[in-house]
Amino acid sequence: MSHSNSASAIIYAFAANLGIALTKTGAAVWTGSGSLLAEAIHSFADCGNQVLLFIGMKRSARAATQHHPMGFGREAYIWSMMVAITLFSVGGLFSIHEGWLRYHEPHTVENAGMALAILAIAVVLEGFSLRAALAAMENERGERGIWQWFKETQSSELMVVIGEDLAALLGLVIAAAMLGLTMLTGNSAYDAVGSMLIGALLVVVAVLIGREVHSLLLGEADVTIRDAVQSYLEKQGCINRVLNIWAVSHGSQVMLAIKAELLADLSVGEAVELINGMEKQIKIDHPRVNWVFFEIDNSD
Repeated sequence: MSHSNSASAIIYAFAANLGIALTKTGAAVWTGSGSLLAEAIHSFADCGNQVLLFIGMKRSARAATQHHPMGFGREAYIWSMMVAITLFSVGGLFSIHEGWLRYHEPHTVENAGMALAILAIAVVLEGFSLRAALAAMENERGERGIWQWFKETQSSELMVVIGEDLAALLGLVIAAAMLGLTMLTGNSAYDAVGSMLIGALLVVVAVLIGREVHSLLLGEADVTIRDAVQSYLEKQGCINRVLNIWAVSHGSQVMLAIKAELLADLSVGEAVELINGMEKQIKIDHPRVNWVFFEIDNSD
């Protein structure tokens, strides 16, 4: 996943969420709708989140230094975790709190028809943002489903944008349904419940994103690359046994460590030449592999 694709997805999401947030805020003030206010808070939180993601993406692209010889690729995960925390607190818990207050202290919802029209516009804008994010994801996703990709991807920025956009669309559906019930019954409690449901949705999405980013921060294995390299090495005539392979994600790049037993009659020069050739081929076959550490051994 290239940084340019991630950047495009983030910019689309920011532009859409800013326009939606301003529109929802005006509509919430005008109508007094708690669901719309929760949605406006969610959209403003998303705008801030996209700024954090963009900062993280730029900082993760910095060149390696003596103190950080493998570069700063994992810094993107730190900023993505900050976004998950913001989504949980500012987006989720605040919306639940606001809905709870409005449930116990009912507010009259005015101009609900206009609020529904605003929500319809927001659905269209969120749809454009989600479509741009999904298009950026397509090359990386391959044949995998979206849920499988979500659990296996190392593109934390894109994972967050897609998670936010899906939550936003579902939140808009909830807000529209609860406003509709409020219009039909005249009971503003439905609108307050809508705010709490939206908050609960954001909490769930934040927890799912946080769990996946936490795994990446700890150094998640790239199983696809590991298995492919294992298969490649086992076909090489100079290798008796592949003892172990580690393929650890480091941002958009992968660190590969190999422990293998070579043929006993190889000279040092021959072994070095063969290893260099295998390392070169692995990097050609898997462009994300930036480091290969090959250890010769007879036991793991």
